[in-house]
Amino acid sequence: MGVLPPRTVEALRQTMTIYDRVRHVIPEVEWATFAEDVEAIVRLKKERNAIILAHNYQTPEIFHGVADIRGDSLALAREAAKEKNADVILLAGVHFMAETAKLLNPSRTVLIPDTEAGCSLAESITADDVRLLRQRYPGVPIVTYVNTSAAVKAESDICCTSGNAVQVVESLGVPEVIMLPDEYLAQNIAKQTNVKIITWKGHCEVHERFTADDIHAFRKQHPGVVVLAHPECPPEVVAASDFAGSTAHMIDWVGREKPARVVLLTECSMSDNVAAQHTDVEFVRPCQLCPHMKKITLKNIRASLENLTHAVTVPDDIAGRARQAVERMIAVG
Repeated sequence: MGVLPPRTVEALRQTMTIYDRVRHVIPEVEWATFAEDVEAIVRLKKERNAIILAHNYQTPEIFHGVADIRGDSLALAREAAKEKNADVILLAGVHFMAETAKLLNPSRTVLIPDTEAGCSLAESITADDVRLLRQRYPGVPIVTYVNTSAAVKAESDICCTSGNAVQVVESLGVPEVIMLPDEYLAQNIAKQTNVKIITWKGHCEVHERFTADDIHAFRKQHPGVVVLAHPECPPEVVAASDFAGSTAHMIDWVGREKPARVVLLTECSMSDNVAAQHTDVEFVRPCQLCPHMKKITLKNIRASLENLTHAVTVPDDIAGRARQAVERMIAVG
């Protein structure tokens, strides 16, 4: 690695145990560029009595390096609801996730390292849209994906994630629901239930890029590869895959089935994070990056903890109703 500054050498020494978690996916020369920030973040968490929640789509140096709680949207929502001790919660993810953490921890400081970390799904629908849908379909319950703003959640009956959408839809005991905003997720869930689902035209800018032709190409180029797809992918992609499920379900499947070679049709950092845990599995990596998730870095996590920026707030007139929709989801499981 050449001659490193003494400060970097000491940071490498201090973080070597952490580096061991990601050695399989991050070269040591690259870790040298992360070590000082990782060491500082570990120290700042103690000083601020802070915890870091990281989504599966964060890069490994964040996900395995500094996060205290890791998972998909449902896991992060559940853990945020349980949090009782930390004064500060930093969300290494996108803005709607930080809002959800704030809804469930109104008395705590919730930080998002970059306010521009948004979501194409959250931006595809507004609270006014939801109110108009209620007028168009009076009496039909509205199930809203957690990938939405607090204002949209506040106009909904209950939230869901890709991991519990079927259970949420069926828990309402009605013949028909409106499911917002991901059209493909709703279409894929509709195939798993007898409940009629009215959809919205929102799409994830990462998952909508995958095609059935991509899967055929993977199978041709990598004989024997097992294809796992996220249900935000188009229905024809899900149909051509070997397994479809939420990020948590995909991770569980890999750990349980231990395929020799696998491709995960989702945000590409997740493959790195799962590969760090399953070194005996070969991962084919189709790299579809989420530009919003990648706005979160070690450097702005460090700056956020140093300066307590940027604090997330939700107006009181929205927070109560949005919190109720999230809590109903958590109660379903």
